[in-house]
Amino acid sequence: MNDIIIALAKAAILVALNQPEDFNLEDALKAYPDLKDNGAAFVTINTEPNDQLRGCIGSLQAYRPLYKDIIFNAQAAALRDPRFLPLTVEELNQIKIEVSILSEPKVLLYDDIEDLKRKVVPFQDGIVLKHNGRQATYLPQVWEQLPQFDDFFSNLCLKANLTKNCLSEYPEISTYTVKKYKEE
Repeated sequence: MNDIIIALAKAAILVALNQPEDFNLEDALKAYPDLKDNGAAFVTINTEPNDQLRGCIGSLQAYRPLYKDIIFNAQAAALRDPRFLPLTVEELNQIKIEVSILSEPKVLLYDDIEDLKRKVVPFQDGIVLKHNGRQATYLPQVWEQLPQFDDFFSNLCLKANLTKNCLSEYPEISTYTVKKYKEE
């Protein structure tokens, strides 16, 4: 399945950049019919050799067939991530693609920050933080860069355009897990 998921994301990016590709979607959907089921995916593009983020866009809720979600988010990560200029054809041989298929986010009830610390599972839980009409998420992979609970959550608060100590305001926290597919 890893090969199909990565090939689909890569083909979507090639199409968006008007480059030739030979991915057969019909065959892939026959071989892996669950790609037609609704699914939520994040597509992350990193540049080699230093694994620098180059784009990351995704869906938190499954509302369309997984294959369509992967195609849309691969193209969005390549061309429409507001943090980066659109990917160029010249960069294609320097990128690695990662696709994360998300479980449904579940609201996590907690009494205070200490209780939240006990309930969150670092390196396994992806987090959605919502507060005052703002929202941000970090995939579980972000724990690799921010392994300390306080650093992880203060950065997530800032990503949501909130103060870095926004946990003191008891934002809504949801957790999810991912099945990760990575280009070798």
